[in-house]
Amino acid sequence: MAQAVEEWYKQMPVITRSYLTAAVVTTIGCSLDIIAPSHLYLNPRLVVQKYEFWRLVTNFLYFRKMDLDFMFHMFFLARYCKLLEENSFRGRTADFFYMLLFGASVLTGIVLVGGMIPYLSESFAKIVFLSNSLTFMMVYVWSKQNPFIHMSFLGLFTFTAAYLPWVST
Repeated sequence: MAQAVEEWYKQMPVITRSYLTAAVVTTIGCSLDIIAPSHLYLNPRLVVQKYEFWRLVTNFLYFRKMDLDFMFHMFFLARYCKLLEENSFRGRTADFFYMLLFGASVLTGIVLVGGMIPYLSESFAKIVFLSNSLTFMMVYVWSKQNPFIHMSFLGLFTFTAAYLPWVST
């Protein structure tokens, strides 16, 4: 079994494998108290005033607790990130990386701008980790690229991939 997992891991495209590895290592590191989540979250004040630029990246790597929700996000990340990189972006690794960078930048911008608007600042101030949002961004992009693929939710009902983001929330 370990050899099958190793083979599956090695066959993953480079960006997917790198992101999945970084997310798992970061989340495990926090679960084992090796890394404090307080050193990873998105805090604009610390980025600008204390030059803690790593927070712009690390907030996309931490998925909070290692529970069933974490496993679902790792499944979505491994599956849909891989499908995007292998199919829609086949042979265009830099374009796929740029898409992830663009999506991460837009998500960060939404949180930063939303945090400055008086009526929205209370709800946006609570968003400090954007890892779940980036994962769902990839699910959304994949579903829009493949809208007519038939899927099943727990074997209970079928739907087309265009509705996957709505079913998975």
